Amino acid sequence: MIDFLHGRVAHLETEYVVLDVHDVGYRVFTPNPYGLSRTEEPVTLYIHHHVREDAIQLFGFPTREEQALFRKLLDVSGIGPKVALGVLAGGRPETIAAAIQQENVNFLTKLPGIGRKTAQRMILDLKDKLGATGNAATAVELLEPVPSRGAEDGSAWAAAREALAGLGYREAELERAWSSIKDKLTGDETPDALMKKALQQLFQG
Repeated sequence: MIDFLHGRVAHLETEYVVLDVHDVGYRVFTPNPYGLSRTEEPVTLYIHHHVREDAIQLFGFPTREEQALFRKLLDVSGIGPKVALGVLAGGRPETIAAAIQQENVNFLTKLPGIGRKTAQRMILDLKDKLGATGNAATAVELLEPVPSRGAEDGSAWAAAREALAGLGYREAELERAWSSIKDKLTGDETPDALMKKALQQLFQG
């Protein structure tokens, strides 16, 4: 069973990275592939080794906390690996854990792939299995989770823009991408979602 991989990011796609570990390429699905820049510096991803009858898949996370939360999410009825990955792409582990403990269905249903019934199952199954956050600031953030950090006030785009710049995109390219997507946004997109939309424009030239 693979617990973690340490190597260089050799290739990026919208859902996964290819990690070069001693000249072997591992395809690893991760919540935010474009947050991992293609440099010679090695990165470490903590792995969940998922085995099905028709496939063997690797899911990787930059922290142990994300790895642990991903595994707990898989224990919830109706949540498979892709939905669990989307949940982690939509929020920080401590914020998601706080929402579950506070039974904040409104926040949870804003996560990708999570409807009201699934959010209620998450609360029922995981509320007593997650450690206490003890973080008053996180609790306050959950009162207005998306608009306070959404695309409308530019903070989500600022985070996405910084990550894209880290991939080597120039200021002019990022300005063109933002001009193309900003009028089509709902205002509640996460930085990861904005990165994917911007990259679609950048790939089109």
